[in-house]
Amino acid sequence: MIQVNAIGKKFKIKKTKKTQTELDPREQDGYFHAVRDVSFTCPDGSILGLLGPNGAGKTTVLRMLSTALKPTSGSASINGIDIVRDSLEVRRQIGFLSGATGLYGRLTPREMIYYYGQLHGMTREACRSELESLSSIMHMGSFLDRRNDNLSAGMKQKVSIARTLIHDPQVIVFDEPTTGLDVEAAEAIIRLIEDCKARKKTVLFSTHHMHEVERLCDSVVLIHHGEVAFNGTVADMKRTANETHLDKAFLNLIGKEARRAA
Repeated sequence: MIQVNAIGKKFKIKKTKKTQTELDPREQDGYFHAVRDVSFTCPDGSILGLLGPNGAGKTTVLRMLSTALKPTSGSASINGIDIVRDSLEVRRQIGFLSGATGLYGRLTPREMIYYYGQLHGMTREACRSELESLSSIMHMGSFLDRRNDNLSAGMKQKVSIARTLIHDPQVIVFDEPTTGLDVEAAEAIIRLIEDCKARKKTVLFSTHHMHEVERLCDSVVLIHHGEVAFNGTVADMKRTANETHLDKAFLNLIGKEARRAA
C-alpha cells in the first residue's frame, strides 16, 4: 500500500527580475511550492494513475515516494514504512522507474540487470530466473546481449523497466513508462503492468495517455498547479466533469481549477 498524507515540497527561488505577467501562483515568500497538501491512497494490489499537465508536480510526488527527494511537509509510507524515517528500507521495498533510462552504455542489458539484481542481494540464478520471465513478457530475448549504446529507445525503456522489477518488488512506481515509444513497445509495457496487477502488486504510474488510464487504472489522482484537482475512479472523473471521454474530462477539470485559481 502507498499512503500519502498532505505531502508538500517547496524550493528556494533564486532571485531574478520578473514582470507581473511572469509570476507563477505557486511562488510565495521566496519559495516555489511544487507540491502542496497532496493526499491519496493506493491500496494493495491496485493500480493508480497520476495525471496532470506538464509541470503539475507529478514527478516531484513520485521522486518523494522513491526517497530521491525529501518532503518539506506532510508524510508518506510504503507498506507502512515511513519514506523519511526509514528511506533505505523503502528503497528495498519498491521498484522505481524515473523519466530517464540512465543505462550504462558499455554493458549489455543482461549484465546491467544482473548487476542491479545482485545489488538487491539476489543470486545469479535468481536473477536469471526473474529475467527470463520479464524478457518473455516484454520480448527482450533478441537484444539482451547487445550493448545498451546500440539499442533503440523502446529497447532501452524495456531494459530500464526490467532493471526496476528484477528484485520482484511488491510496490512499483513508474514515471511515464510509455512516453516516446512506438505502439508495439508501449503495448509490451502495458501488458507488463497488467501482469503486475495479476500478481497482486501495487502500481503507481504517471502518464499523459488517457487510453492507458482507462485500460489499467482502478483509480486516478489529477494534479494541477501542485495540488489535487480530482481523486477517485475513472468513472467518477467522467461523471464529475460531465463528460463521456476521459481526455475531455481531464481538460474540463483542469479548466475548472484554472478558473477557480484566477
